[in-house]
Amino acid sequence: MLRTALASMLLLLAGWAAAAWLTHDFQAWTDEGARRLEVALAPVAAPTVIVEGPDAAATELPALLAQHGGATIVDFFYTRCETVCRSLGSSFQQLQAALQAGGGHAGQAPRVRLLSISFDAARDDVQALRAYGRGLRADPAVWRFVRVHDAAQQQALLRRLGVVVVADGRGGYEHNAALLVFDAQGRMVRVFDLAEQQLALDYARHLAQARP
Repeated sequence: MLRTALASMLLLLAGWAAAAWLTHDFQAWTDEGARRLEVALAPVAAPTVIVEGPDAAATELPALLAQHGGATIVDFFYTRCETVCRSLGSSFQQLQAALQAGGGHAGQAPRVRLLSISFDAARDDVQALRAYGRGLRADPAVWRFVRVHDAAQQQALLRRLGVVVVADGRGGYEHNAALLVFDAQGRMVRVFDLAEQQLALDYARHLAQARP
């Protein structure tokens, strides 16, 4: 009986240790949670893919992220999306309003910008992105829309940043959604849930203010 109890306890401890290692000491039980933890521990450099949009001439993504020397909050979307992208658009509208209002930094140009990247380049051309931005009343000085025209580069970008996009069989896509914060070096340094938009904004502001 004692031997059986000891064996059971050892198996339990082994299982606990394995689970702790696999989930970074239980800090992340899901793939998305693990991604957020990994990014916080080791920022991910954006690949040098070429992006283009109505208010952004064709340029490498790291260069675009570095243009204003602050921080950038990024999301991924496609213009025909009727589900999660609407939530993303609403979140970015609120973030834009906060940045335009100054958020306690009156008289200063925002050093936090917003960037929405379409992963449906075949349909989301520059004209479609322009119309979509106008529909959301996006201010190009704060919020820009781009796409990666080259399919191979687009896949490389999605893989590097951990963005999962799967065709839904109805002409649309299923995809994970998050607010990605990049620094002026073009590195993804934090990943926030959609419900954490204020946290994302506060962190991006802190990041931008830390630069001279």
